[in-house]
Amino acid sequence: MTKKISDTGDQSGALGTLPEAQSGRTLLIIVGVALVLSAVALFAATSSAVMTGVYFGGLTVLLFGAAAAERFTKPPEAAEVSSPDWSVTVAAIEGGAGAAAIAITDRANRLVCANSAYTQGFGTQTSPPVLKAERSGLEALNRAAREAWRDGDAAIEKFEDISLRSWAVTVSRAGRGEDHLIWRFERLAIPTPGEAVQMNLSGPFGAMLSRAGIEAAITAPDGTIRSVGAGFAERAVGDATATLVGQSFVSFLRADERERIFFAREGRNGTPQTLIDVPLAEVGQAGLPPSPDEGTTLMLLVDSGVGVGSGWDGSAQAGVAQLEALLSQLPLGLAMTDRDGRFLFGNDAFLRSVGRAEGQLPSFPTDLVVREDKGALSDAVRRYGRGPANRGDMAVRLSASPDEPVSMGLVGVRGLGEAAVLISLADTSEETQLKRQVAQATKMQAVGQLAGGVAHDFNNVLTAIIGTCDLMLLRHTPGDSDYDDIQQIRANSNRAASLTRQLLAFSRQQTLRPEILQLPDVISEVGPLIKRLVGEKIDYFVQHDRNLGPVRADPQQLEQVIMNLAVNARDAINMNGAHGRTRAEKVKGRISLLTRSVKSHEVVKLGSEILPAADYTVLIVQDNGGGIPPKVLPKLFEPFFTTKEQGKGTGLGLSTVYGIVKQSGGYIFADNATGNSGGSIGARFTIYFPVHAGEAPQRRKAPVPEASSEWSAGGKVLLVEDEDMVRAVAERALARAGYEITACSDGEDGLEAMEAPDADFDIVVSDVVMPGMDGPAMVRAIRKANPEIPVLFMSGYAEEALRKDIDIPKMHFLPKPFSVAAITEKVAMVMAEARAQEVD
Repeated sequence: MTKKISDTGDQSGALGTLPEAQSGRTLLIIVGVALVLSAVALFAATSSAVMTGVYFGGLTVLLFGAAAAERFTKPPEAAEVSSPDWSVTVAAIEGGAGAAAIAITDRANRLVCANSAYTQGFGTQTSPPVLKAERSGLEALNRAAREAWRDGDAAIEKFEDISLRSWAVTVSRAGRGEDHLIWRFERLAIPTPGEAVQMNLSGPFGAMLSRAGIEAAITAPDGTIRSVGAGFAERAVGDATATLVGQSFVSFLRADERERIFFAREGRNGTPQTLIDVPLAEVGQAGLPPSPDEGTTLMLLVDSGVGVGSGWDGSAQAGVAQLEALLSQLPLGLAMTDRDGRFLFGNDAFLRSVGRAEGQLPSFPTDLVVREDKGALSDAVRRYGRGPANRGDMAVRLSASPDEPVSMGLVGVRGLGEAAVLISLADTSEETQLKRQVAQATKMQAVGQLAGGVAHDFNNVLTAIIGTCDLMLLRHTPGDSDYDDIQQIRANSNRAASLTRQLLAFSRQQTLRPEILQLPDVISEVGPLIKRLVGEKIDYFVQHDRNLGPVRADPQQLEQVIMNLAVNARDAINMNGAHGRTRAEKVKGRISLLTRSVKSHEVVKLGSEILPAADYTVLIVQDNGGGIPPKVLPKLFEPFFTTKEQGKGTGLGLSTVYGIVKQSGGYIFADNATGNSGGSIGARFTIYFPVHAGEAPQRRKAPVPEASSEWSAGGKVLLVEDEDMVRAVAERALARAGYEITACSDGEDGLEAMEAPDADFDIVVSDVVMPGMDGPAMVRAIRKANPEIPVLFMSGYAEEALRKDIDIPKMHFLPKPFSVAAITEKVAMVMAEARAQEVD
């Protein structure tokens, strides 16, 4: 059912105009009658037909002219235009199964209405372009929205949401005032296992089966052919290129009096065939068997390899060997049992589905399920193995995953020697793992968005507190009664600012200044500080690999990563040394920093679904502190999660590491390193940084503090900030420095001030995110009239991300929170730079 998001009210607006029209027509009739009567009276008084005609004609023209003027000059708010009837839109965008997800949003990106496909896929709590997706997906949606507002339409070839579903997105501008966007999401199809088999049947896979004496076809529920292998087509009609789609499968087969099956074209001169039908269950329907009206079937004709007069036992044994060769290649989990229910064979997909390693097939199917399902499964296997050939499905719970029921298919087979029951099971191991990864990714993204939003809002508060403290300190000197208290407030505010930077690091919204560097150089610079932190009781060991590739990262943030991991390892060693080991077991603590070079072919061998195949420079931080408990591993990188005692940790150390690594394009993994005896010896953090292909790394230089500007000529400043407390601090700070300030609370006011007759501003200082017109939109409008005016943006978000999204030339950035001295010096520096460019 389509969801109508905005209630537009009833349609009484259109009906309300009828009485007004009725009264207009009545007035017209009354005036007309009066006109006729006055003309008659004039004629009676003057007896002049000419004068009466002129009088009557003139008044008639004036009357109809006034009526026409009123009709065409009626104000827009009085026009007979009814309110939008969204129920018509709802009926238009609704569709059946498989329909596109459609949503309509207004200028404020509010969801106006959407069809059922959209509400089922995305819900009603979010609206485009702000959907649940990774940063790249959100950036693509925002770009599409901007293009649609500007050009009228836009498109995204592939958009991937947080659930890893792929969509083709189109956006178009619509409405009487072109004040709405229509979003259309078309799901990009993913082939099911049945479709994958169907696509491969006519290729090398089908040819391999034919060489093994197995001809294959896929049939619809009504018995018609959907796809065949080239070998089946050649034996059925003598043409390997024939598709046979839509024809009856059984029409190409014949059975003799002994119920042996032959190809109709070959007759009894051919070899008998053993017919096996395999239902192609859909992956992802765990616990729910496919509908008989929707399922397709893989028909296998196994060639006995002998003539009609040969014994049937030998052919059956040959058929079993050929069948096992086929089953081992199929993407479905398949196994065979004898009449007593003992396993004869199980392919790799079946073993993965039941959580068993290769070669560890148990004796009976009942060994794979929970105790409550053993009796029902045992009875079903015996029933299908001893009775007439039949097929069915049942829901069971595997011992490896008792909380997730799966659908197990059972098919009775005959003529294959000991083989009596074919068991099929969808391999959902990858799907289950993907679900866990998606759930974890969703959780981490949600926490990251919350942390980033809190940090951004808190930065505004800290800017006001720090700035106010700076202004108060200007009026006090050391020794005053309030001076120390103000300094204490300022110090605690700076400490809070450090915590917000850690939150922004976790949410990947902090400002990075990446360089091309070598990991050993960074480790060597931070090494002395680590030695002082860990103390003399813990060994600090460093080992570098050869031929390490350069990486692109912020050296200061990379030092922060190494420091946080080293401190975490030190605390784990101290805690384990104090509580986790006996006197005999205690050994000296050890923290190891290792670098490794990993090539792309080695990454492929790792088999990781997260790590793309590429060349990496790897940083490993390992300790012997006893390892990480399994229940802690999933929560390790969550902000504010800590295993330390209350008051001894913020829980932001590892979450900061996670955010910095992710924002630098790397990957981080945590596990427990094991010793020679197999026991856990400590935690191990492995960080993969992609090797940078480009210019060679330069030798790092000591950071040079930015020299303060000598600018003292003052100037006119347009200050635009929506937060009152931040605007007040910035205004007072710049006014004390000699600037003439014009303060505005939003972009519209700032643009209006810029267009004033006496506006001759030297610089624009603006926030980025504001209600209504934001800072970048205001600056673009200002630059059209004054393209050379310098611009300084203030924001709590990352400078790198803002520069990518804003893309305005000659702009400068001031991160929040800032002090009075910081904003004063930054404005002076920007104005001095602009004046120097004018001189050049």
